[in-house]
Amino acid sequence: MPTNNLSSIQHRITQYETKYQREPGSVQLLVASKNQTIEKITALYQAGQKKFGESYLQEALPKIASLPDIEWHFIGPIQANKTRKIAEHFSWVHSISSEKIAKRLNDQRPDHFPPLNICIEVNISEETTKSGILAADVLSLAELCSNLPRLTLRGLMAIPMHKQTFAEQQQEFHKLRLLFDALKEKGLSLDTLSMGMSNDMEAAIAEGSTLIRIGTAFFGQREKNSLTP
Repeated sequence: MPTNNLSSIQHRITQYETKYQREPGSVQLLVASKNQTIEKITALYQAGQKKFGESYLQEALPKIASLPDIEWHFIGPIQANKTRKIAEHFSWVHSISSEKIAKRLNDQRPDHFPPLNICIEVNISEETTKSGILAADVLSLAELCSNLPRLTLRGLMAIPMHKQTFAEQQQEFHKLRLLFDALKEKGLSLDTLSMGMSNDMEAAIAEGSTLIRIGTAFFGQREKNSLTP
């Protein structure tokens, strides 16, 4: 069961916080639960894990209905026709990459809900196959998002190009950290660097990640199931 790995991963996070002189508890764990069953998610939730990330809206909605007390994060690409349901059912969105999507989420966030927490997704390695915006375009989108009343811009997210060595991984994450710091120097109030996964979490924490997304280390390599649209 994935619960067997929870304490191990939390221990690794604590070790890396100490190793890289990070504040204790400054790195949060987000379980990437795409293609996983409600039963597995429930077991992790009951073991103390509170944050879960989903990439497919159609798959996520029944999970959210079954487990409404979880802090649900949307971490996948966003289609314009899915923004209303995302705005209505999630606490966080990590994959904002256009003004159009940001405005739609703002307009469709229910008035009686708290503002939707968002991160801008940056294509930090400039890969043609990856979603996200280029670093040069981040400031204008960040300024727009920070002025939308039903959104709260929390920070940046990136999934860099896969690298084998720690030094190479750290170099990619350093690019996002510099961009994050530059936005803060412009006066934007940011607190979230969403970067790092199962195979590169140490390098991400070394470079200032505040939230890592872990799926494989809990569940193994993903296999599609009947929940996947």
